[in-house]
Amino acid sequence: MSDNRRKAFLVSAALMGGAMLMTACQNADAVTDSGASQGSSSSNPVATAATPSGSSTGGGQGSHAANTGTSKGKGSEDGVGSGVDTGDGKREPVEQGCGANDISWSTRSESQAGGYILVVAKAKPGITCYLPAALPTVAFGSDGTQAGPAEQSVGQQIKLSGSTAAYAGVNPKTTGTDGGKELDSIIVAVGDDDPDPVSLPVGTITVDEPVVTNWHTDPADAVPFN
Repeated sequence: MSDNRRKAFLVSAALMGGAMLMTACQNADAVTDSGASQGSSSSNPVATAATPSGSSTGGGQGSHAANTGTSKGKGSEDGVGSGVDTGDGKREPVEQGCGANDISWSTRSESQAGGYILVVAKAKPGITCYLPAALPTVAFGSDGTQAGPAEQSVGQQIKLSGSTAAYAGVNPKTTGTDGGKELDSIIVAVGDDDPDPVSLPVGTITVDEPVVTNWHTDPADAVPFN
């Protein structure tokens, strides 16, 4: 190979090598830029998004847990026997519905409206309870004949405590016939689901399509008119 051709080859090779070197550097820079760009787009936004999200989630969960704990605590505080918050920093006892075994019972015979039985209910000493706004359950005899309503609508809930009494009137016979069952006691309960009904002596009565009034705080309102 002549000297001129050798020089031309070396110059060409040098030029090509320089061009390849420049291309490699440009590619490396592009890769570096791309990596930085990807790191910026893949890590920073996620980190940026994760920070508020993590902060919100962490705070949200913490708040929820705190709220849940507060709610559970308040719920347990408001349970039976612990009282309810009156809103002025005080608590009042949670009071219960009456069952037949919470009550001292008595009866007496009345002559008004053709004759009826007045049932008197008082809370036992130390007990405060509520009679529901519903008919008392009154049944007769071994077959459980039950008294129907003597009034068109139910009465009011009554709070029994101390000397407060509630009254219900029972008319054991509303028919004009001579039929009926001869009995000497009635079964009384506070509603059909009361597990502890009581048997009350009433003397000899004839039972035929009996009726009973709602509970009343005034005995004059407990007359079972037909």
